Amino acid sequence: MSEPAGQAASDHASAPRARRFRDHPMPQTKYAEAALERHKREGLELAVRMRWITMPLLGVFVVIINPHWDVVFYHAILALLVLNGWLLHRVGRVGQSRLEMALILADLTLMTIGMVVPNPLSDETQPLAMQYWYDNFLYFFIILAAGTLAFSWRTVIAMGVWTGALWGLALAVAWAVATPYPGLTEAAQAAFGADPELAARLDPNAFHFRLRLQEVVVFLIVAVTLGFSARRFDRLLLDNAGLERERANLSRYFSPNVVEELSQNDEPLKQVRRQDIAVLFIDIVNFTGFAADRDPYEVIGVLREFHARMEREVFRHGGTLDKYLGDGLMATFGTPVADGCEAANALDCARAMIGAMDRWNRLRQRFGEPEIHAGIGVHYGTAVLGDIGNDRLEFAVIGTAVNVASRLEAMTRPLSARLIISDALRDRVLDQTSGAANGVDSALEGFTRLPDQPVRGLEIPLTIWALY
Repeated sequence: MSEPAGQAASDHASAPRARRFRDHPMPQTKYAEAALERHKREGLELAVRMRWITMPLLGVFVVIINPHWDVVFYHAILALLVLNGWLLHRVGRVGQSRLEMALILADLTLMTIGMVVPNPLSDETQPLAMQYWYDNFLYFFIILAAGTLAFSWRTVIAMGVWTGALWGLALAVAWAVATPYPGLTEAAQAAFGADPELAARLDPNAFHFRLRLQEVVVFLIVAVTLGFSARRFDRLLLDNAGLERERANLSRYFSPNVVEELSQNDEPLKQVRRQDIAVLFIDIVNFTGFAADRDPYEVIGVLREFHARMEREVFRHGGTLDKYLGDGLMATFGTPVADGCEAANALDCARAMIGAMDRWNRLRQRFGEPEIHAGIGVHYGTAVLGDIGNDRLEFAVIGTAVNVASRLEAMTRPLSARLIISDALRDRVLDQTSGAANGVDSALEGFTRLPDQPVRGLEIPLTIWALY
């Protein structure tokens, strides 16, 4: 029974995708593509520089071994190789490129011509087979080595196959068109007749096919080995790009200090512990009324701008963005590892947030948009830190310190304050900045003391400090 046409078409369409998946088990994300592009570009740069260095050196070497004016023929070949390398640098890109492959084939063809074709500028006459006596095949290894700097493992292996094919083709053509020089074979046999193998090896008319085959086989083995080494390097490159992608994805959900902790340790956040930290809450005032009659896209746009500005200040002051809370956010300082400046950093962050809000409102006024106001509450105290969840883990910060900071932020409305901090935070800031012995620290300027303020959830009233 024949399969349905639709199914056949589907299988045909999915086959290339399956092959691509086998060839590239890792998804080609922007990080992998950028890593491959960077590797290719750097490799081509190195290959071009290598040509600029090695080809002049080979030019000098050729003069040493052949100190005659006709050496300019080989200098022309070397110059063409340098030019071709520059062209490869210009057209090289990640992925398949027929022009790039054509230039690589041109490289190998130029090399073959320079090694096999007799120098047309030379007056010397010798059997064509003598062109193979100079062991010029070794120069192919230079091109192959340079190829591993920039090209994929498939291209490196293809270079090995093409080299073998060109060398074999050149050998066949040379053997077909060559005219043996009379008397040379007989002279070798007469001189070394006692050793027929030596006589055959020293025959100027002999092409020594077994040696030519040995050159090709050894070159193919080296090319395949280098190709698989290049493949292994590409996989390491993609693995590293995957790690960069994972780290970037983590940074979208965690603050930089948490990402750093996660990336450097196996299970850094598993240990549940109590720790003294500073907690900051910020929330837009009357955002419900602001969003009531506005376009949803405009509302989301305002929230994104707000979160971006506040998040920037949290990270800039060494804080951890614990979570977004709709039109607000919660940040902690001294997590996951205490640094001894958590209270001062939290207060500096709160003041920086006020400055960021003022700059944003000036920009909004310039475009005729209403101002956005926010209340901030900061407290210093003991919290419980640790992971919660099973498969999907979340680094949680819970406890009375979190609740008090949230209550302080809520108190900014009835008190018409922009920022409220607890007495515990103020004392800790004074300790951390050594401000207790020098009067009121500059970070605490402008605060008004409000003693015995009832805080929902606490039995004992708190002394708080408000900034209006």
